[in-house]
Amino acid sequence: MSIIMAPMEGVFDYHFRELLTQIGGFDLCVTEFIRVSNTIFPAKVFKRYCPELSTGGRTTSGVPVIVQLMGGNPELLADNAAKVASLGALGIDLNFGCPAKLVNRRDAGSSLLQYPERIQEIVAAVRASVPEQIPVTAKIRLGYQDKSLAIENAHAVQQGGAASIVVHARTKKEGYRPPAHWDWIARIRKALTIPVVANGDIWSLEDYKKCKEVSGCQDVMLGRGAMAYPELALEISKYNQGEAFTARSWSEIQDLILHYFQIVEAAFDPRYVHGRIKQWIKHLGRTYPESHELFLQIREERDVVKIKERVTNFLL
Repeated sequence: MSIIMAPMEGVFDYHFRELLTQIGGFDLCVTEFIRVSNTIFPAKVFKRYCPELSTGGRTTSGVPVIVQLMGGNPELLADNAAKVASLGALGIDLNFGCPAKLVNRRDAGSSLLQYPERIQEIVAAVRASVPEQIPVTAKIRLGYQDKSLAIENAHAVQQGGAASIVVHARTKKEGYRPPAHWDWIARIRKALTIPVVANGDIWSLEDYKKCKEVSGCQDVMLGRGAMAYPELALEISKYNQGEAFTARSWSEIQDLILHYFQIVEAAFDPRYVHGRIKQWIKHLGRTYPESHELFLQIREERDVVKIKERVTNFLL
């Protein structure tokens, strides 16, 4: 029963992977997508997205990280996959699920869900380009405008040679609007022989239990849920192992925010620090009422020193 960290662009970068894997519970991470359009990237690009390539492909907590590629050109994707595999990538994931309009206008992401034959061609080309021991996986949605090709697209991934598939339980058109259609993941799981990983609307341990019951999947991928509740993977892992779990108090979450503050200040241009911090505090508000109130206090603030003071001294 694996718990996988989702490849959320602009959120789950190296620094956030480090933070969440130190908390615990995750078995695997997937990088933010690397957009492949017209070139074979040099090593420095892959290492910018996946610094873990320099440490055996794992976070400092020992959690393996695989590299996600996105694009519509089978040959270029295959060549880039071969390059990053030569740098020590522990796996290659292919993005057929990104719903962003800009991405979809450029023959990538979920726009490819309209063409199952192209999905199979891309997966097969990447599978053939990397050593056999390196797994190739893919992430899809239930479709582009509708779900009519959901099973066919999943079959295309399997027939292309993927080792497993992650299914986000919505179409591109549905975006992130609830509900997630876990029952459709069950249909896909029953139609395939490779492992199917469930993704979408897992915000709590109860959501996990319900998703597992409806989808029949043993493995899940956590994205926004882990951002809103950083101990979600740990709580699920403890549940699966039959171990006790005690959630952090709000003061401990404050300490975690301040720890992330230090990480972001050291890693980013000062102009971008306030945005990263407020983004996370806003998401934390879904789980912690204190964080919602804190966000209301700092929403308009851009001065990093003042934001840190508010976080440090915040009392509900």
